[in-house]
Amino acid sequence: MNSSNKKHIVSFSGGKDSTAMLLMMLERGMRVDDIVFCDTGMEFPAMYRHIAKVEAYIDRKVTVLRAPHTYEYYLGEHIKRNGQVGYGHPDFRNRWCTQLLKKSPIYRYMKEFESPIEYHGIAADEAHRAGRNGEKHSRYPLIKWNITESEALQYCYDKGFDWDGLYEQFVRVSCWCCPLSRIGELRTLHNKYPGLWKRLQEMDKKSRRKFRADYSVAELTERFKKESTHE
Repeated sequence: MNSSNKKHIVSFSGGKDSTAMLLMMLERGMRVDDIVFCDTGMEFPAMYRHIAKVEAYIDRKVTVLRAPHTYEYYLGEHIKRNGQVGYGHPDFRNRWCTQLLKKSPIYRYMKEFESPIEYHGIAADEAHRAGRNGEKHSRYPLIKWNITESEALQYCYDKGFDWDGLYEQFVRVSCWCCPLSRIGELRTLHNKYPGLWKRLQEMDKKSRRKFRADYSVAELTERFKKESTHE
């Protein structure tokens, strides 16, 4: 099939790299047939506002994909083949959330098209991540243009996108409930987003697994409270 007949799809997480990539592609007049966002349901509220802002800026709609069930369902309600209930909190060895809520929905979507070309927002200083995605139809414009993470973020700031300050508080701005977040980021979540932290405490009751190998949600709560009293 001629590449001109293929579907050109931007994989859009809403983060700094995919946002910069999308805007730069459009500025360069590159073909963008579809912009796809996999909604885990666990994004920061500011991320949803950012995506709406991007849609208004480019005057195009983003295609939103979702898994058949929610994060919380898979966490503590889904019945596995062995009869076990729920996957529990994800960890480095079992990142079921990425597979079920991001990879699977976009894989099902891509199957609708014949050999689509997919654009991924991976910056030049994280080029090693591109090696994990060996599909011959994947493209990495930021790597090709030698755009680093910091340059991508500054580019977005210059365009007026600031995620309501999320990147000033967190290194990564994907799912707010991620156990793989740094302790400092979890501290920020506890201190600045009490509503989300309360929801995390409720979610923890549904999990058959400890939140982290080193800390439960209850232990983190106690730690952060003690820290605040000593400030």
